[in-house]
Amino acid sequence: METSLKATAFIERAMDSWGAMVYRLALNQTRSPHDADDVAQDVFLKPLNDPTAFRDDEHLKAWLIRVTVNRCKELRRSAWKRRVDATDTASPKLANIEAPLQELFASNVWEAVNRLPKQLRLVVHLHYFEGYPVEEIARLTRCNPATVRTRLHRARKKLKLDLEQEAKRETDEYGRLPLVDGRR
Repeated sequence: METSLKATAFIERAMDSWGAMVYRLALNQTRSPHDADDVAQDVFLKPLNDPTAFRDDEHLKAWLIRVTVNRCKELRRSAWKRRVDATDTASPKLANIEAPLQELFASNVWEAVNRLPKQLRLVVHLHYFEGYPVEEIARLTRCNPATVRTRLHRARKKLKLDLEQEAKRETDEYGRLPLVDGRR
């Protein structure tokens, strides 16, 4: 009974501290709020059966990131995911995410990041959204720091081109942005 209470308290603290981060990362990798919910739930249930002794909060956070990435990969490879087409393509309101992040998820930048290949999307998310340095991303993704730098460079280049093309599509014949509330 006491072990169960300790485990529950541990999971609650981890969810309070890193629940939003795990969800954002899962959403970034799965591109589906429904799948992100499932992944986040699986990630926070995993410590109940895992013998890992966490040295500190940073160790737990890194472990949660690694488990989230691995769970997203497992979901992508699952037979169910390969055989089932989503019937609900509309994204539901992201009620469990704070307002600034909801604005980000609705922005052109988030959409452009979501169009990146999965490996580029992952390093962009960890670097720009979660604030990890290149060396830490390399450790979390189990690749060389030079590979992470290359992926970040390629992602920035691709994002720049994508956002420039999108801006060109949105401008009128004189290069002006469309009217918003009667103003340019």
